[in-house]
Amino acid sequence: MSRLFYPAIFHPEADGGFSVVVPDLDGCFTEGDTLEEAYEMTFDAIGLFLADLINQGEQFPAPSDPIPSVLPTGDFVVVVEFNLSEYWKKHDTKSVKKTLTIPSWLNTMAEEQHINFSSVLQEALKARLNVS
Repeated sequence: MSRLFYPAIFHPEADGGFSVVVPDLDGCFTEGDTLEEAYEMTFDAIGLFLADLINQGEQFPAPSDPIPSVLPTGDFVVVVEFNLSEYWKKHDTKSVKKTLTIPSWLNTMAEEQHINFSSVLQEALKARLNVS
């Protein structure tokens, strides 16, 4: 799964801004002062919701058809593109320690060149996984 497209219902508030609900994710709602902020907050709300499902070992609900039957006057649907990899890169910044094994001669050469092993491993993993 690289991208999911969840429809969200945006409701313009009388005092400005928008409240947003994601019907496919029971209890997933947010708000924003502008349309752009409401969209970004919806992306984060979806991420929090799905991360909680991952932690509970549950499956993601499938996104539904973005065409609702009836909406209150003024409300509108925005399809929010959610990319779990992008969400993790933005919010899961903790580092984890990994032990690796390389030939002694390679270690010596790398140390002589003052190569940062963590950086090289990160660059190689990103290249292998096609992520930036």
